[in-house]
Amino acid sequence: MTDARQCPAVLIAAPASGQGKTTVTAALARLHRNQGRRVRVFKCGPDFLDPMILERASGAPVYQLDMWMVGAEDSRRLLWEAAGEADLILIEGVMGLFDGIPSSADLARHFGVPVLAVIDGTAMAQTFGALALGLARYQPDLPFAGVMANRVGTLRHAQLLEGSLTEGLRWYGGLSRDTGIELPSRHLGLVQASELNDLDERLDVAAAALASSCEVLLPPPVTFSAPAPVHIEPLLSGVRIAVARDEAFAFIYNASLDVLRAMGAQLSFFSPLHDQSLPACDSLYLPGGYPELHHHALAANAPMMAAIVAHQQADKPLLAECGGMLYLLDALTDVAGERAELLGLLPGEAVMQKRLAALALQVVTLPEGELRGHTYHHSLTSTELAPLARGVSPNGGRGAEAVYRIGRMTASYVHFYFPSNPAAIARLFAPEALDV
Repeated sequence: MTDARQCPAVLIAAPASGQGKTTVTAALARLHRNQGRRVRVFKCGPDFLDPMILERASGAPVYQLDMWMVGAEDSRRLLWEAAGEADLILIEGVMGLFDGIPSSADLARHFGVPVLAVIDGTAMAQTFGALALGLARYQPDLPFAGVMANRVGTLRHAQLLEGSLTEGLRWYGGLSRDTGIELPSRHLGLVQASELNDLDERLDVAAAALASSCEVLLPPPVTFSAPAPVHIEPLLSGVRIAVARDEAFAFIYNASLDVLRAMGAQLSFFSPLHDQSLPACDSLYLPGGYPELHHHALAANAPMMAAIVAHQQADKPLLAECGGMLYLLDALTDVAGERAELLGLLPGEAVMQKRLAALALQVVTLPEGELRGHTYHHSLTSTELAPLARGVSPNGGRGAEAVYRIGRMTASYVHFYFPSNPAAIARLFAPEALDV
């Protein structure tokens, strides 16, 4: 058994969503990176957009940690591997600290990672201390590092917030409410990192602001025990998989690509927006993203649409998730009522909604095996096609998402986490039937 490893680590959490966890985590990552440290960042829960920002901030790939979708043992392996190469591990929590089953607090407690609470200090003074104390003491066995304020006004405001802390709670500083630091959002969350031309400048400003508000210290080291060894069979040896990746399709787990490579697949990335043809491939992966922001441009790229139609008509494997599934439909209408005709491989249409349509963890039992993932979308799809299967939420969340299949094409709103069942994923992508 390989030895345990130690590395300074902290989990950045908040009382609720919208407090600025990603901004603070990114500022911390950039601050320590600028000081010459190797920083590895993780994101709690099934999120694609925050990791894009955090990758730019840290300069290293960002992976998800989750006690259910990823699993405790795989989360342990990811942390242990990071501890072997990093000077600091940062974990951004999800929602409020204690929200969800399992929660960010559950993960912090399981791995002994202390929590750094980020609290929006807007329109608040001494009550900041009461809120901080509640987060620190609500679960007595939760390791707790201290508190940081976000959206602080004047220097006097910061002093009031710091002075409100009791029972030895440590002050980690504060970030100004300067709008130049805040990261912009849209309906599914933060704007993609690739769309922010001044992102590096914003990150450096945030890092400098953080450094000026407190003494920059590393959190205490955390011991990460060694995981059980994992052996991945080369079930996709030599299989060429084309993966869509551009402004419209970017919601991809790094861990999912890693497991495809570990099984021997050869990955080629392409753009449904900008390329005229598919790379030479045996199988095709259309992940989620923002096709609703680019549906007219997608519809205008007739050569690419013809290539994808030909791929499916040749009965080659195709997996489409969420935004990728919308691309397969006859048409997609955005919130402004603008309609565009798309691939027409999946009968039906989707219409974007102004409100959230579904948000839930999902487990789906397919003929290939059971897969875990999540669903998060603002569109509603109508189709007469009967589903092959439906997802189940492990904690009663909204959504029992349908999975559709025509030939070797599989489509769903569910974003699958490939490491949850590599053998099932291999069966979905293998050109020939696999008996594994």
